[in-house]
Amino acid sequence: MKKVTVVGAGSVGATCADVLAQKNFLDEVVLIDIKEGLAEGKALDIWESSAINHFDTRVVGSTNDYSKTEGSDVVVITSGIPRKPGMSRDDLISTNAKIVKSVTDNVMAASPDAIIIIISNPLDVMTYQTYLTAKLPANRVMGMAGVLDSARFRSFLSLELNVSVENIQTLVLGGHGDSMVPLPRYTTVAGIPIMDFISKERLETIVQRTRDGGAEIVKLLKTGSAYYAPSAAIVEMVEAIMKDKNKILPCSALCEGEFGLNDVFVGVPVQLGGSGIAKILEVALTAEEQKALQASAETVQSLCATVDEALYS
Repeated sequence: MKKVTVVGAGSVGATCADVLAQKNFLDEVVLIDIKEGLAEGKALDIWESSAINHFDTRVVGSTNDYSKTEGSDVVVITSGIPRKPGMSRDDLISTNAKIVKSVTDNVMAASPDAIIIIISNPLDVMTYQTYLTAKLPANRVMGMAGVLDSARFRSFLSLELNVSVENIQTLVLGGHGDSMVPLPRYTTVAGIPIMDFISKERLETIVQRTRDGGAEIVKLLKTGSAYYAPSAAIVEMVEAIMKDKNKILPCSALCEGEFGLNDVFVGVPVQLGGSGIAKILEVALTAEEQKALQASAETVQSLCATVDEALYS
C-alpha cells in the first residue's frame, strides 16, 4: 500500500491532502490533527469530492491517533502556528519547536521507515530538529523550501516577461527566509540566460520580491500565511519520492561538506527519489554567491543553537 500521512489539518495540511488525493498515485492519505474532529471533517469532505474529481485515493482523518498513520511511506509535517503580519519565520521558533518535536516522536513510533518532509517554520531549523529527534539517516529527512522559493521566482519572472512559467528554470539556495539566495546566473528562459531578457536592476527587484514572497502574502491575508503554493511544492516532492523519479529539486538538506557547509540544513539542489535524497548536487558558485550562501547557513545555525539549548540540553 502506498501511504502518505500529513500532520496538521490547517490550510497547508488540508490543501496538501486534497492535492495528493487528486493526483491519484497513492492508496491512502491520512490527515491528522490535535484539534477534535478537524482532520476527520476535512478528510471526509475531500473524500466526498472523489466521485466528482475522479480519484480513488482513500482519505482518512484522525484526532491525534497516530496508529492510523502506521506504515506510512512519507510523512509531511505542517504542524505549528502560522505567521501573522509583522512576524518573521524565526519568531515562531519557541512554540513550533516543541510542537514539531512531539509530532516527530509520534510519527517515528508509528512509521519508523518513513521519509519525513518538514514545512513547519522556521523551516530549516525545524528540519534540523526533526533530524535530531527522529535519529534517521540524513537522506530521509528534508525540508520543503527551495521548491517553493524557486516557484515564486519563476512565477514573478513569468509575469514580468509575459512568457509561460514552464519556460523558466531557476534555482534558489540557502535558508528559507530573508537570507535565501536566488541564483540569476542559473536562471534561463527556454535555455536562454535571463539577462538577455531583463535589466540587472529590474531583476534585483524581482529577486527581493522572491525573498519577501511569504511575507507579502501574510500581509495581504492578515490572519494566516500562504498555503496553495506551499502545498503544491510538497506534492511535487512527495511524487518524486513515491514514483522514484530521481528529480532534481532544491530542498533543505543536511550539508556535510557540500558547498563548504557542515552540520546544517539549508536549501541545496538534490536528486530526490524512492530512497529520499540520493545525493546533493554541488553546482559551481561565484565568490559572491558562496559568501551569500555561507551567511544564510550561519543564520540557520545560530537559530538551531537556540533549539539545542531549549530541547536537547
